[in-house]
Amino acid sequence: MSEKRHVAVLMGGWSAERPVSLVTGKGCAEALRAEGFRVTEIDVGRDIAEVLLNLKPDVCFNALHGQWGEDGCVQGLLEILNIPYTHSGVLASAVAMHKERTKAVYRSAGLPIVNDIVCSRHDVSRQTAIKPPFVIKPVNQGSSVGVFIIRSGDNRPPEQLTSPDWNLGDEVMVEEFVPGRELTVAVMDGKALAVTEIVPRTKFYDYDAKYAEGGSEHVVPAKLHPDAYQSAMDLAEKAHAVLGCRGISRTDFRYDDTKGEPGRLILLETNTQPGMTPTSLAPEQAAFKGISYQALCRWLVEDASCGR
Repeated sequence: MSEKRHVAVLMGGWSAERPVSLVTGKGCAEALRAEGFRVTEIDVGRDIAEVLLNLKPDVCFNALHGQWGEDGCVQGLLEILNIPYTHSGVLASAVAMHKERTKAVYRSAGLPIVNDIVCSRHDVSRQTAIKPPFVIKPVNQGSSVGVFIIRSGDNRPPEQLTSPDWNLGDEVMVEEFVPGRELTVAVMDGKALAVTEIVPRTKFYDYDAKYAEGGSEHVVPAKLHPDAYQSAMDLAEKAHAVLGCRGISRTDFRYDDTKGEPGRLILLETNTQPGMTPTSLAPEQAAFKGISYQALCRWLVEDASCGR
């Protein structure tokens, strides 16, 4: 019974995505309390092992985002402590968080991706690695943190890349820019929920477009050719499977329909711990399928495991 289960909601942490994680964690904690669970919210620090050993929760709801929270680190700790936890395990989390390794898995499975190179941020700032337009992104960040689009006519990559304040790692991925539309598909228990088109109100779907109020419009179900819609669903399920994800994941696409429908689908990345506020993309798709936010949070706790 949920009334007897103690859930520790892990959130915050110290990654660049801390603010997003705090919002996700608060929303999930409220939903789980409404479902009858006993909930403790933990703003994760480097003493998290000691905190959990003293608390002895039945389950950890992992609402962390970014490095140390969704890259296999906290998952490995929870495996050592033998505490069941939500979302993907160690290997899937580590691979999916690293864009170069994710694309290697996609490539081996025959999933559609674009050309890219991985190099030092300093090298990118000194020379154009790929003919514009192209995208520069850190290899191991999420939420569009540190992402730049370099368009034809731009003189040089952004000065932020060589700033002493840059703390997003020295390696960056430079990949071909795909024109068209932004799509995303959540997969729950191996099955795709829906296709959402994201219409940003900024130049592209950056951090502000994702999290600022009114920063983007979500169209679910996306209005696109039926064959393209089904293909996006199928590709998201394949990405979830080949990466070894569990629980819920969300795969992001670019959809190039500039030459007509059906267009070309390109996989960008798979998020093993998608945002989980009531208005986030994955909960929106679950609601479209008749699964309430509270029910989704409860399902994630019931799906939690350790050792797989």
